Amino acid sequence: MLLQRTNIQEKLLKERNKIGTGDDILAQVHRVFEEDRFRESGILDVLKGVQKEDSVPFTIDLLDKDRIFHSKQIKKICINYRLRFLDTKYFKGKYPQGALDEIKYLENKHNTLLSNFKIIAPSKMFVLEKADDPLLFAPMGNGYYYLIHKWGNDLHPLRKLLMWPYKSFENLIVFIILVSILATALIPDGLFTKEQDFSQDIMVFFFMFKSIAAVVLFYGFALGKNFNTAIWNSKYDKTR
Repeated sequence: MLLQRTNIQEKLLKERNKIGTGDDILAQVHRVFEEDRFRESGILDVLKGVQKEDSVPFTIDLLDKDRIFHSKQIKKICINYRLRFLDTKYFKGKYPQGALDEIKYLENKHNTLLSNFKIIAPSKMFVLEKADDPLLFAPMGNGYYYLIHKWGNDLHPLRKLLMWPYKSFENLIVFIILVSILATALIPDGLFTKEQDFSQDIMVFFFMFKSIAAVVLFYGFALGKNFNTAIWNSKYDKTR
């Protein structure tokens, strides 16, 4: 049975629903509006430019509660899946027509102009053009963000597990210890001495631990890697 890819929007909803909203799901509104190509160029300028506004004056009664997320929930998901949450001016990917249409629809519906956009995406999408599950947000104030549009491919189903060692320094140490134990177990008995006892196994383990830790540290420093907790909202390329 093939594993399903990871949908970050669903993970955000699951994380948010742990707390509960207490509100009924808002009714879906039929979307009817005229195409406006002139406004799209202005929207793209805002997406790529410097953001100044701290929040957007949404009409609360017209919002879809399944699109409202707090910065704490966004931070947790970004750390778990090694994603970044940055201003759209740092985003190097392309915006689909659906995202522009959604922005125009929300501006018409709420009689406002959206700005100060942020986006959730893997680090590489802020330095290269990729297509791995970007999510576009607008700020609502008080730490809340409204999900405008999601596009691209869902993440690999094992991404959370694969990114677990990068989550924090403690996770990395545990990972190195587990790999060292596995490597020690793979060393055949009698390789170093004819009769290998427990104390010699401990010595082999420490040798493996130091060797693996040295490789990991060299790899981390050489490529400028950092932990998920440090990069989730960092704008610097070196932290990827």
